[in-house]
Amino acid sequence: MPLVHERTFRVRHYECDAYGHVNHANYLRYMQETALDASAAAGYDMARYEALGCHWLIRETDITYLRPLAYGDWVLVKTWVADFRRVRSRRAYELREVATGEVVAEAHTDWVFLDSQTLRPASVPAEMKAAFFPEGPPAEAPRREPFPEAPPPPPGVFTLLRHVEWRDIDPAGHVNNASAMAYFEDCGVQVAAAYGWPMARMMAAGFGIVARRYRIEYREPAMMGDELEVATWVSDARRATAVRHYTIHRAADKALLARAHVLWVWVDLATGRPIRIPADFLADFGPNIAASENRTRSNADDADLNREWRESSE
Repeated sequence: MPLVHERTFRVRHYECDAYGHVNHANYLRYMQETALDASAAAGYDMARYEALGCHWLIRETDITYLRPLAYGDWVLVKTWVADFRRVRSRRAYELREVATGEVVAEAHTDWVFLDSQTLRPASVPAEMKAAFFPEGPPAEAPRREPFPEAPPPPPGVFTLLRHVEWRDIDPAGHVNNASAMAYFEDCGVQVAAAYGWPMARMMAAGFGIVARRYRIEYREPAMMGDELEVATWVSDARRATAVRHYTIHRAADKALLARAHVLWVWVDLATGRPIRIPADFLADFGPNIAASENRTRSNADDADLNREWRESSE
């Protein structure tokens, strides 16, 4: 059995968005802080990694949001190492709202172990594996689900230019993984406005779009001063859900730095329940939807929408 570490956080007001919910990126910050504490509890704090001349770098994040957190809630984050491979490791997370015990999010992160001087992958030491698995590692590692390939961008792909700012950089010297998610989210807000649906219009219409599942693959780090091209387009539009694809390229050499596959759900802001995507919204976004998916959806009753909501988390 692996070592399991738990930590609680009180939701701060500044961690919430305009819906009154904890912003998607802040879940990653809770997870990262808990992972650092878990590593230190196993004997591998930042000083020990510095002495080893190695560090961990996130390669992929996969998080499913099950229920929103709000200001004043307490959240319990539980984390453990799921496996070690030669140069990689997977860490799992479970987030629960303390008052109810309800699971609000589930996630895992895949990490690669790097030599801090060469930035090349390094073999995970046997003693490190033993520290996180005192009773021995699992006989079988969890299956890796391939990162989903996006369909080709449509003619109406939206691209946002931005410069990496000082506030985006973490102590490792590059854009933090949670900041990358914030880039994606900002691009999503900007593309909605570009197609005639700014946040104010959606909220006035009584609906919102919330993330159900975020999958992010980090290819290369973004550094201070980099100019980035954040692009986005849609596929798999169903009754109440759609997939939004994102990429981040460095403008100077067009290198792919990160990509994301995000399942979004349309919800009634008053009830929090899923709703059918408004027909005028879908029509306005036509140029931004991958060609094979740009079609009119049939009507659905509440049972269909609820089934789709359940399926979206599987």
